[in-house]
Amino acid sequence: MKTILLTGITGQTGSYAAEALLERGDKVHGIIRRNSNFNTQRIDHVYNHPNLKLHYGDLSDSSSITSLINDLKPDWFINYGAQSYVKASFEIPEYTFDVDATGVVRCLEAIRKFSPKTKFLQASTSELFGSSLPPQSEQTSFCPRSPYGAAKLAAYWATVNYREAYKLFAANAISFNHESPRRTGHFVTRKITMAATRIKLGLQDKLILGNTKSYRDWIHALDVVRGHIMMLESEAPDDFVLGSGESHSVQEFIEIVFKKLDLDWKQYVEISEAHFRPTEVDHLRSDPTKAKKILGWETKISFEEMIDEMIAHDLKLAEQEKLLKGIV
Repeated sequence: MKTILLTGITGQTGSYAAEALLERGDKVHGIIRRNSNFNTQRIDHVYNHPNLKLHYGDLSDSSSITSLINDLKPDWFINYGAQSYVKASFEIPEYTFDVDATGVVRCLEAIRKFSPKTKFLQASTSELFGSSLPPQSEQTSFCPRSPYGAAKLAAYWATVNYREAYKLFAANAISFNHESPRRTGHFVTRKITMAATRIKLGLQDKLILGNTKSYRDWIHALDVVRGHIMMLESEAPDDFVLGSGESHSVQEFIEIVFKKLDLDWKQYVEISEAHFRPTEVDHLRSDPTKAKKILGWETKISFEEMIDEMIAHDLKLAEQEKLLKGIV
């Protein structure tokens, strides 16, 4: 039984990780921010689990991070916490850097000082690659195209530097876009599935999007969590790209979702420049050869299976909404 500390436990990937770790029999401690709304929906099904304990804290507050690491001396620390909305990072760049970059340094410093045997995993992102040509591997040059990507790049190098300078087990998981029914509606995949299912049931008329020509390597968040656990179970820390090796455009995602719902997307989808980013990332496609060779990791859930799960989930939500509104 391991003691594991998670930031971002109430988010998509953090909630799946908590679930998987509890199933293993580990003791899971989750750090949550104190908000006016108690945002624990994604972990409500495990909220009363005897091996789960939640603590208030924030990546922008070194005292809370340091206290928890000093008190718990966790076997593993997984950092899922971040200001993760790319578009929002252009509007709040300073906050994004404080949480996504300096926040990671706060974690690493606390581990170095008070719990140097703790294994640290930084949930990094394919946004590091930005405008670099695909396929992108661990050897590809980084070229982030947003404050979010730049902040995550600083965190990436901080993790590498603490590993090399202080011999900590500090690893970066460069995960490509990962989705699921637990993804928030701010992200384009869930925005599409939520809108399409609501349109199907007459609850919505239009779906307004930005750039639909960009390509992404979309995988299921459960596959990413499995990769993270495999990385932490390794004897030596290293950095790994986690992705499917395939890419699909936003346009293709739209067409697949609407077709599965027997809808003509052309009648409902509108493009607005207001939804474009100041700088775009055109094409992300992973080369996960290293993870396959060293970890034995590869995706198990296909692109189509992921979409089917998201549609089924959001269709149920739309049906419930329709009943509540009394729409015939």
